[in-house]
Amino acid sequence: MKPVIIILGPTGVGKTGLSILLAKALKTEIISADSMLVYRHMDIGTAKPSSEELGAVPHHLINILEPDEKFSAGLFKEKASQIIAVLHNKNKIPLIVGGTGLYIRSLTTGLFEGPGADESLREKLMHEEKLHGIGHLYDKLKAVDPDAAGKIEPNDLRRLVRALEISFKSEKGISEIQKGSTQPLHCDFIKIGLSRDRKELYSLIEERVDKMMEDGLLEETKRLLKMGPGMTAMQALGYKEMALFLDGSVDLAEAVRLTKKRTKMYAKRQYTWFRKEPDIHWIDITGIMEAEKIFEKVIIDIEIIKKLIYSKVC
Repeated sequence: MKPVIIILGPTGVGKTGLSILLAKALKTEIISADSMLVYRHMDIGTAKPSSEELGAVPHHLINILEPDEKFSAGLFKEKASQIIAVLHNKNKIPLIVGGTGLYIRSLTTGLFEGPGADESLREKLMHEEKLHGIGHLYDKLKAVDPDAAGKIEPNDLRRLVRALEISFKSEKGISEIQKGSTQPLHCDFIKIGLSRDRKELYSLIEERVDKMMEDGLLEETKRLLKMGPGMTAMQALGYKEMALFLDGSVDLAEAVRLTKKRTKMYAKRQYTWFRKEPDIHWIDITGIMEAEKIFEKVIIDIEIIKKLIYSKVC
């Protein structure tokens, strides 16, 4: 099978800098696996690669949608698979970079073919949880699909609602559908996971949010809101919190604090997700800030990457 390299890890860990250097060394192109980088006009809050970085190496699946459009793991798999095939035909090794675990899993493990989203049903289920209290939807899922309930935390409302939605609309449990419809991409996936000491990562996240504010996150949010963004785009870290300030719900200091808190929580969830993924070459880069040194450590620690780079040089 042909190789595909994946660089994954939590937000703010250092994936972008490494990806640019690795893509240059392999003479290849980058496919973004980030659910928010697909949107135009959302540059600061998504920590989108700079124009210089985007110009240094060809990038795919960045700036392809307006903020009012929807994107999904299924669409990502469809588009990424096509790009991967084109790059393989050019004798290039595709380099996938991102922190959206479901997008990466759509390629490495596959996705199940469940029914589409039903916003009215989702709102009804959320209202039920609010009306009857925490644990109501979990108990409901246990009754219709105990196998699925066993894999979902009782307070994970997003996944509980989706599992119930599938059960009600397909007349099958999500666990039954998952067993029969996963279709991974047939490639040799080489997964590189970047990790840092948790305190160091959280400190970097705080610095990044402060830098975003200096760079104009608030002003970018004002422009975005005038465009009438969809619900998906407005879930992006930072924008939701800035919108709370703009509508008078919180003061600016609280909006910044919430952005930092929510970003740290997201990074923690990313760690949890990726730790369950098999065959990841984890590289601890605690204390290493320069992209060049991270690149050097990856080459030293992962023999297959060194061989692939050497084959391109020669």
